[in-house]
Amino acid sequence: MNKTNPILYKITFVQNDNVVEMYAKNVAESDMFGFIIVENLVFGETTSIVVDPSEERLKEQFKGVKRTYIPMHTVLRIDEVEKAASGKIMARANPGSKISPLPNNIYIDPGKDKK
Repeated sequence: MNKTNPILYKITFVQNDNVVEMYAKNVAESDMFGFIIVENLVFGETTSIVVDPSEERLKEQFKGVKRTYIPMHTVLRIDEVEKAASGKIMARANPGSKISPLPNNIYIDPGKDKK
């Protein structure tokens, strides 16, 4: 993409039994083991008469956040997109959903089984 169309990412992850969908300009692997860095968060335009309560909750939760670290095992997907839509906080997907979170414990302590 060029300067007129900067790279934008849609990050979908699980947090507190909710599925969160948010947009950011930068996503990278963190130096902290097991985390990704999400920075330069992007929210929808506030000039609209219609206010999305889900996005307002998301804005309030990340108000003043410069950079956030999200545990890798909670990430469902990261998509490169052309433009941002409204971020969302949704109730966790039901069993019939196409969204399947990764197992909660994907990191194994190599010394745990040694006696």
